[in-house]
Amino acid sequence: MRRIDLRRDTITLPDGEMRDKAFKAPLGDSVYDEDPKQRELEDYAAEKLDKEKAIFLPSGTMGNLAALMSHTERGDEIIVEENAHIRASETGGAACIGGLMIKTVTGKDGIPDPSIVERSIRPDNIHYPKTSLICLENTHYRYGGIVSPLDKFREIRTISEKHHIPIHLDGARLFNAAVYLGKRVTEITRFVDSVMVSLSKGLGAPVGSVLCGPESFIKKAKRYRKMLGGGMRQTGWLCACGLSALSEENIGRLKEDHHNARILAENLAAIQGITVDLTRVHTNFVLASFEYPWFEAPIFLQSLASKGVYATSAGEKAVRFVTSKEVSREDVLYAIDAVKEVVSERFSE
Repeated sequence: MRRIDLRRDTITLPDGEMRDKAFKAPLGDSVYDEDPKQRELEDYAAEKLDKEKAIFLPSGTMGNLAALMSHTERGDEIIVEENAHIRASETGGAACIGGLMIKTVTGKDGIPDPSIVERSIRPDNIHYPKTSLICLENTHYRYGGIVSPLDKFREIRTISEKHHIPIHLDGARLFNAAVYLGKRVTEITRFVDSVMVSLSKGLGAPVGSVLCGPESFIKKAKRYRKMLGGGMRQTGWLCACGLSALSEENIGRLKEDHHNARILAENLAAIQGITVDLTRVHTNFVLASFEYPWFEAPIFLQSLASKGVYATSAGEKAVRFVTSKEVSREDVLYAIDAVKEVVSERFSE
């Protein structure tokens, strides 16, 4: 049966060119800083994101945690949007491993209102934890891959400088945001002190993320990477894939994923009983709400899977679809027909 996987963009696979470059890459012990491809990737990522230094890590979760620990001390408090991936989907690492308090703030655009951020900064008082970090996310995972407005980034940056508090950006899909905005990625990273970018989502590398920031920050992060088990050895094959992932050609290809998501969103929205907020389909995510009395996400997804189409529950009455380079325009059209068939079959029961 035809299989169309719209669950996540983590399902992407290295193409032939990426695999060829990987297995031709020279190798060295990266813990000793002797893997030439890792050094090349880290230098390239730092330059591309306009930061002094970068390190390669196995995952974005590790990259975010290493960043939090490098910016703070145990017992400090960090400010995050209430549905941020750092808080909601990274197994409580900030608290369990980092020893950090988390102050949550609301943000309808995936980014908190700057005035709320400023009010959330703790005054200097021995009874309170010290506010040591502001965390932002772009694109925002739980709000359907939406892109945060840069004017809010700018305002929060002004607040962070006023209070001498750094900003860390969870930019797992940051290049999707840059493509959507039609801007260079540095137009976003200029407002933050550190940034983590995933290489293994829409960019298509098999493993890894990069964490970028000031040289002194990266020096600390290297120690925490080792502590967290991220001190890998011969990483050249993985880093060669990362270099291909960060190529301008590969980043430009993300437009195809966005276009396919728009086709999917518009066609789902045209089906009676399905609601999609088209104003919030910015990148490669589509959140669809199903307004049928019979609808239960697990049952619907099981029926959809029986037709070879896979998606993810986003609530009792909602489903998330994610496009990637593994999904063609023809696959999207097939998925639309599959959704229509499932809906039609349920109405005819």
